Amino acid sequence: MKKYYLFIDESGDHGLINLDPSFPVFLLCAVLTSEDNYQVIKDSINSIKTKFWRDKKVILHSRDIRKCEKEFQILFDMELKKEFYHMINSLISDSKYRILASAIKKEKYINMYGKLSNDVYELALSFIIERAIFSLDEVRGVRKELEIIIEKRGKREDKKLEEHFQRLLSRGTSFVKPERLKEVNLKIFFKSKKDNINGLQLSDLIAYPIARYVIEPDRANPSFEVLKEKIYQKEGKIYGIKIFP
Repeated sequence: MKKYYLFIDESGDHGLINLDPSFPVFLLCAVLTSEDNYQVIKDSINSIKTKFWRDKKVILHSRDIRKCEKEFQILFDMELKKEFYHMINSLISDSKYRILASAIKKEKYINMYGKLSNDVYELALSFIIERAIFSLDEVRGVRKELEIIIEKRGKREDKKLEEHFQRLLSRGTSFVKPERLKEVNLKIFFKSKKDNINGLQLSDLIAYPIARYVIEPDRANPSFEVLKEKIYQKEGKIYGIKIFP
């Protein structure tokens, strides 16, 4: 039995009522990695935290890092910032994991399905689960187990997502039958940001550059260049970013 984790975080607002023209997508981003490889990732992130803050309790958060807020005010020191980004980029490019992401283009989605259609968060999660199963299909000769780790959003939202997940288990998706989900003993766990899950923090770090790539694919995006080799590819094509519709 080989255990895998799917750490999922988001970028952008999943609401469809008030659209931000500067950020018109909702994106779920997942890090798919084995239990063994995750231990290495976890230790690497803790080493970075210990080096810069002497404390593993610091939570890496993409927005705070970009804006040098909270604990990340130390990054106003340009030499320190350069060293920090070098270590983060090495972590992202050298660690063993796959990126699976699902982006909903909200304006196009509303035009096709309306503002009161299915929850885009649930839809994006379904797309990611499909691609996770396809990715694990490539690991042959062993039984596999998959745990989804996702950040808590609120009691109502988490309950709604849990119900959607249970429906997926019983019905499957458009491309993955429920039997295939049961084969990997698929489970979902909701974790608080305070739980300080390093896998969720890695997913948070890579979600924003992917969202910016979806919004403006031709614009210079150095952070995306660092991570793009980790995106799930199939037959030489990027298969790990699902853009809908």
